Amino acid sequence: MGKKLAKNHLVIICGCLIVAFAIFSYCAILFYPQNNKQNYVTVSIKPGFTLSKISDLLYKKNIINNKRMFELAALAMGKEKELPIGTFHLINADTNYEIINQLVNESPEVIKVRILEGWNTKQIASYLSDIMSFDSTEVIQLANDKDFILKNGLDVSSLEGYFFPDTYLFFKGETPSNVLSHLVKQHKMFWNRTYEIRAKQINLSKHEVVTLASIIEGEAIFNNERPKISAVYHNRLNINMKLQADPTIQFIINEPPRRLLNKDLKIKSPYNTYLNKGLPPGPINCPGKHSLLAALFPEENDFLFFVARGDGYHTFSTNKRDHDKAKRKFQKIRRKLKRESRKQ
Repeated sequence: MGKKLAKNHLVIICGCLIVAFAIFSYCAILFYPQNNKQNYVTVSIKPGFTLSKISDLLYKKNIINNKRMFELAALAMGKEKELPIGTFHLINADTNYEIINQLVNESPEVIKVRILEGWNTKQIASYLSDIMSFDSTEVIQLANDKDFILKNGLDVSSLEGYFFPDTYLFFKGETPSNVLSHLVKQHKMFWNRTYEIRAKQINLSKHEVVTLASIIEGEAIFNNERPKISAVYHNRLNINMKLQADPTIQFIINEPPRRLLNKDLKIKSPYNTYLNKGLPPGPINCPGKHSLLAALFPEENDFLFFVARGDGYHTFSTNKRDHDKAKRKFQKIRRKLKRESRKQ
């Protein structure tokens, strides 16, 4: 009886020692001092980063000095698959527990990104370079990369026109490919069944609708004029008349907006709607929802011409004589404004 009792005591003691050792080891791993001397440090975890890659990143930034202990701590805490993407700020984090806890529980830095209607790919690339620290060249290359375009479910030569203008929130540290794919996804979400049927009714492909919408976007300032401008282009297309759309020339010359010259209208390019009939090969900018809807649902009218009138709106005409009269009136306004600006 005494021997059996002694044996039970020994088992209990051994068990307690094992538990105590396990607890000690767990605490030792979790609170292992990584000797991070930085009171405040920024860490960017990108999509696809494994635990091993994250530990490499932290080691290179001198946040940890023992990658194995960090990885064991993440496994012990069950957080090896919960380390989120984004840019994080670690504050006074010098143990495995503090580093992992802040990465998992602290909100990553968020950047507000606003893509404006009418921006072309180069403008978007420049903007993302400033606000997201992207390489603008990489953004432009992705927009023209056949594999990337195919991966996003589009059969086009370029993503020009397919980045949907809107306000977005992205985690700092996101990759250019993820951001651009999200912009394309938002464009594709515009196309419900009703709009797809409507495109067929007006004998335009979805690509042609986007192309026409981009021209409308380049012309219009006010939403209530977009369907009327759209009607002019639809009317011209229906009678096989050249569109003669100034925004397509602006796209060709690739310069900041300026008054177009006669020589500009003679540039040989498939995008020159002064030389070629029909729509250009593709969009010239990224149209917003209002321009896409205007392209699909033009106003019913007989207008074939329009010209700016100096206040953001346009004068519309059904014939060349009235159009020339409206042009002369606008030129008078332009000359008057020019004289006044010189006096100031």
